Parts: sequence; C-alpha cells; structure tokens
Amino acid sequence: MTPLSPPLIDRHTHLEGSLDPAWVRREADRRSLALPASLEALWSGGAVPFQGFIEAFLFGAALLDGRAAVREAALAVARRTQKAGGVGFDLWASPHFLVVNRGQVTLDDFWRGLEEGLAEAAALGISGCVVVDAVNHFGPAHGHEVLDLVLPGLPPFVKGFSTGGLEGVPFRDWAPVFDRARAAGLRLAAHAGENGPGANVREAVLEGGVSRIVHGLRADMATFELLAERGIPVDICPSSNRALAADVAPHPLPRMLAAGVRCALGTDDPGVIPCDLGTEQEAARAMGLSPGDLAILRRHGAEDAWCLLP
Repeated sequence: MTPLSPPLIDRHTHLEGSLDPAWVRREADRRSLALPASLEALWSGGAVPFQGFIEAFLFGAALLDGRAAVREAALAVARRTQKAGGVGFDLWASPHFLVVNRGQVTLDDFWRGLEEGLAEAAALGISGCVVVDAVNHFGPAHGHEVLDLVLPGLPPFVKGFSTGGLEGVPFRDWAPVFDRARAAGLRLAAHAGENGPGANVREAVLEGGVSRIVHGLRADMATFELLAERGIPVDICPSSNRALAADVAPHPLPRMLAAGVRCALGTDDPGVIPCDLGTEQEAARAMGLSPGDLAILRRHGAEDAWCLLP
C-alpha cells in the first residue's frame, strides 16, 4: 500500500505581496490609479531593480485600506494555494506598517479582515495562520513598537513573529525583542542571508534565538550543518530568490538538502513575482532535485508548518 503524501503547504507568503493581480487591476481602475511600470514588468516576467520590486510591493500594500481589502488579500492566498493543490499557508503580515506607518486601516479592521479571510479559507479546506513581520533595518525600538501594537488582544490565529526588510541591524541587537515575543507565546523567524551576509543566518539562530529562517541563501556549509543539527526549518522561495538574489547562483537548495537542512517551499510575493506552489516545485526540480528530494521538501513543509500546529 502506497503511503499518503504529506499535505502541500505554502510555507512562506506575504499578505501585502500576494494580492490577486486581477483584483489589483480592478481596484486601480476604480480608484483611478496608474499601475507602476515595475509591477506591469514583473507580472510579465520581466526583471526590475530591487527598488522597482519595492515600488510594486508598496503599490499593492496601499490598496489594503479596509477590512474588506484585507479579507480579499487573505482569500487570494487561499485560492492560489488551493489551485496549486495545497491545503495550508503560513502568512506573513505587517500590521504596524499598514496601521501606524501608513495609517490606512485600523488595527481592529486589520484583524477582522484577516479573521474573515482565514475563516473563508477554512471553509475551502485551507488552513492558515499569521506571522507578524517587523522591519529589521528599522531597529529593535521598532520591533518593540510592533509588539506594543499587536500583543494586547492578540488573535489566536497569530502564531509567530518575524523580521524582514533589509538586514541592516545585527540580529543580536534584536534578541530582547525576540525574547519578548517568545514570552508572549509566539514562534520566532527571521529573513536572513537574503540581502545580507550569510553570517546573519548563524547570528539569527545563535544570538537572536530564532527557530526558523526565511531564505538563508548566503550561508556557508558550516551554517547549513548548524541548521541541520538544530533542526531549524528554512523557507525557500525559488522564484523570489531568482528575482531578488540573482547573484546567488547556483541556488544552494540542493546543497542545503544534502547537508540535512529542513528546507520547504514558499511563494513569498506571488502577487508581484508571479508563482505558486506548482511553479516553485518545478523550479526546485530544475535545480536537479530528485523525486525523493521533492518529497522531502513536501514532508518538511507539512511537519514544520505553523498553520498545522495547535
């Protein structure tokens, strides 16, 4: 008897970067907004400078200005996941950016929009949870502000806390923020080794105390061995990596798996850089991974997914 395959999970996707392009076009037309050339280029499979990606990402984020829009964003993730055969997703979201920095939605409407979107996802058979994302280069004071905002009345669907953005502030400096988030019951992750040096991955684990790494592309073999020894999950997003970290070639995923790292696949910003779980699996296969390797990615994806944990 053939054992059942583990459920397919999108292990890393951003709320603000996962909007349905058709919805974005409709909203832009309704609001008489011109789509950025960078976003049109990315949707067409073109390459743009990193600043062009940021421009495209922020254009979509600016549309999340109410409960209904936030709900639609969460549903876009669920529908994309379901269409690719997936059954769950770990969703990164930036409430401080939308609520405080931009002032475009209230925290109550942000949480309620997510709650409604996740409930509708569950009705489709798709599990989801939220990871609150802070911005590394804004520094630890910003991290504490994020926690000040979200910890009172934190919804049960929020399972984790993470840092993203530019890796400009040492992760050791973020340790008190991570400690506070952990004490509040949140699991910890960090975008590391994506736009910063590979040493950031080791520092995030050993000095920041995080239990999950996003990307980790620039780490060396000794760090891969550390991740494997400690069983630290790593989220890999091939399409995003190809667009935003093109200088890292060949992609280290085969070496990471060979070292025993618990890698799994995610889509990152599929509403900006078009992809889904299917394209990410094909990209992994094109790196020379065997069917057995792909099965390991899928198993890790399910075993370490926060959306499947109580």
